[in-house]
Amino acid sequence: MIAPTVAEIAAETDVAVAKVDVDANQQLAAQYGVRGVPTLVLFADGEQVEEVVGVKGKDALLSLIQRYQ
Repeated sequence: MIAPTVAEIAAETDVAVAKVDVDANQQLAAQYGVRGVPTLVLFADGEQVEEVVGVKGKDALLSLIQRYQ
């Protein structure tokens, strides 16, 4: 449900986007404390700065990203 929005943001900005299948990568999901899907984890300068759980609109996600650019 959120994948098209994330793909648009990736195409329109210079941010790096990675998609992880939490079923296939359970250890990684546990490492980041993923309890709900979708979970978006935002990194800035190599450090985790935000975690968003649930579906958010494009404007909300862009606003979040812009805080760290």
